[in-house]
Amino acid sequence: MKEKVVLAYSGGLDTTAIIPWLKENFDYEVICCCIDCGQGNELDGLDERAKLSGASKLYIENIVDEFCDEYIMPCVQAGAVYENKYLLGTSMARPAIAKRLVEIARKEGAVAICHGATGKGNDQIRFELGIKALAPDIKIIAPWRMNDLWKMDSREAEIEYCKQHGIDLPFGTDSSYSRDRNLWHISHEGIELEDPANEPNYDHLLVLGVSPEKAPDEGEYITMKFEKGVPTSLNGKEMKVSEIITELNKLGGKHGIGIIDIVENRVVGMKSRGVYETPGGTILMEAHKQLEELVLDRATMETKKDMGNKFSQIVYEGKWFTPLREAVQAFVTSTQEYVTGEVKMKLYKGNIIKAGTTSPYSLYNESLASFTTGDLYDHNDASGFITLFGLPLKVRAMKLQEVNSNKK
Repeated sequence: MKEKVVLAYSGGLDTTAIIPWLKENFDYEVICCCIDCGQGNELDGLDERAKLSGASKLYIENIVDEFCDEYIMPCVQAGAVYENKYLLGTSMARPAIAKRLVEIARKEGAVAICHGATGKGNDQIRFELGIKALAPDIKIIAPWRMNDLWKMDSREAEIEYCKQHGIDLPFGTDSSYSRDRNLWHISHEGIELEDPANEPNYDHLLVLGVSPEKAPDEGEYITMKFEKGVPTSLNGKEMKVSEIITELNKLGGKHGIGIIDIVENRVVGMKSRGVYETPGGTILMEAHKQLEELVLDRATMETKKDMGNKFSQIVYEGKWFTPLREAVQAFVTSTQEYVTGEVKMKLYKGNIIKAGTTSPYSLYNESLASFTTGDLYDHNDASGFITLFGLPLKVRAMKLQEVNSNKK
């Protein structure tokens, strides 16, 4: 009886070519596993393609709700944004995928898990750290790093290899963007984006929406309710998180929201340029941020900002299944106890414009904030506060005066 390998299968040319390659070089029975994180119609026809390519079985595992509730929302609540721009769409999905790959491998009694990530990217790290953390006994196969066995270095070579093994599938040799899609976002790399001097060809590139220039000339208001940092309704209709993100993607895409062009620092040490579309995620994170402005005190906000940056780094580097991620997330979760309320925003040509926020736990006090003197605040109290708050500055200035005077 042959040993089994579970292949992280997308249905693209790379992972299709890997199926006969695994059988030829390892004599494994290949179990394909496609993890559905919201890729949409990219999953159409995968079962037939996998079987034609030599796989004995294909799992299509829908984890959209798990992805939203257990991976996306902790990042939203943390305000986790990598290098001030990237909303971690690919980064968040990889540990969720790794977890399900391990579960299928256990179910099938597989001895190995194979992925098609290249040796230059971040995904190899994210997949493999997740697998190592959850199943240290399972072997990991990364074809693109096995130069002695993997001889294909182009789409043409992969297509020819497939044909030699009786697999004639409708893959073209034309160059296109390298994309990764899930419910949260879609990323684009390659073609003109490889040179940071080039402006993105948005008419050719965009999938989820339009550029701000092509968005409607009239804005659109939306309202969102949150309970303990989790969105519960959109425009008065109660929905689960995945449904809210789906609807926000449509609204954000329509109004040209959530398009970023970034040159980011990969974990492996190089810089890479990409364009990310995250229409719904951008709106959701902004709404959550606006609500936190009302309910979190200054010290908590300052510390949470630091923890958000740390959380983004942890997720980007593939360290989801670590004690550090659990500890930082525990802090973030504790800050969400009173992040409850309603946020109203206007979407207009790539912009999210604040239109009113309310919360039963709002720390905003109109009496305190106004210019009139109220019961809680006496303007005269500020004199003593400023004297003590500025004392270190005054003492230092006096010492410098004394030193300079002695020099004369």
